[in-house]
Amino acid sequence: MGNSAACFQGLNGFAGRPKTPQQGFKVCVCGGAGGIGQPLCLLMALDPRVWELAVYDLTIAMVPAEGIGKDLGHIERKCKVKAYSLDTTQKPVDHLKECLSGCHLVLVPVGVPSKGRTKSDLLKINANIAKSIVEACAKFCPNAIVGLIVNPLNSVVPAMASLYEKRGLNPAKIMGITSLDTVRANKFVHEETEAPIESIDVPVVAGYSGTLSSPSAVALFSQDKVAQKLSDKQRAALMARVQEAGNEVVDAKKGKGSSTLSMAYAASRFASAVLAGLSGVQTVEPAFLKTPTPIYENLEYFATKVTFGPNGVEHVHELGKVSKEEQEQLKEAAKSLSEDIKEGLLYAQNTELASGAALGGSPSKGHTLP
Repeated sequence: MGNSAACFQGLNGFAGRPKTPQQGFKVCVCGGAGGIGQPLCLLMALDPRVWELAVYDLTIAMVPAEGIGKDLGHIERKCKVKAYSLDTTQKPVDHLKECLSGCHLVLVPVGVPSKGRTKSDLLKINANIAKSIVEACAKFCPNAIVGLIVNPLNSVVPAMASLYEKRGLNPAKIMGITSLDTVRANKFVHEETEAPIESIDVPVVAGYSGTLSSPSAVALFSQDKVAQKLSDKQRAALMARVQEAGNEVVDAKKGKGSSTLSMAYAASRFASAVLAGLSGVQTVEPAFLKTPTPIYENLEYFATKVTFGPNGVEHVHELGKVSKEEQEQLKEAAKSLSEDIKEGLLYAQNTELASGAALGGSPSKGHTLP
């Protein structure tokens, strides 16, 4: 088996068990039985700030959600795990009160794969799936942060945020998880330079790379002290690799899967930042969301660094100084992103959250140790 304790090096406590913090939170993973959902549930169950974990999926999932919940419930953490499953004919807004009530964070890795589908078809199918969960969140946990992992993300996030706004809720509670772009950019720069991975932090802005549109994600290598030392040729190659990285995984899996494990890691990074912020430790992490004012041109939605705090989003960071090459890339990315946003907003114009998704609920401050 090897030295398992080495896997947890850097954690406090005996045999890799971190010390339980004074405050904990409830997290729900919707789509918890899926390819991203299962490893994400594991990572959430291991997070010491997660004291309650709800695992939700459909009864048609290959592995029952209840089995995943029981499995995770054996891990030596304070976290209490409970699973929920619904038939395809049952609506979350009617049946997930216990599952979602009291949640501080809802992670949503759901949807059908893009293979063999047009972007418009994918948006219609996956936006409907996301809507079924978002309207349940609006009813049972309207103050929770909802992190979406649903393609096409550049369209689904504006669609869901707009529906929230139409219902009188804060659209900034709906976010697209774009951390994987930054995770990949950091790793690729590390491989190129052999600099310590912890010293690299490349912002990736604008949109998300995993879409069917033209490239909309722009890695700002000029803003990282390590990456800015790379040649123009190296940075151009890494930019292209970040934008197409998902295909590397699909090809390596011979079409039998996609970036499930790295995405689960990236989503857990996002979740950790949100929960740290809620506990009072301001933490910065990228996200795609509706910004208070446009960050670039007239784009209402943009992926950028966000500071999370006790109230959720505390500060949305500006773009900062960019190189001439990055400025050109941003111009091209903005064209694609603008079209994606319009398609999402058009979806929202033609639909509504279920009538049961009413206003209500005051923010929970989490659980504290006696």
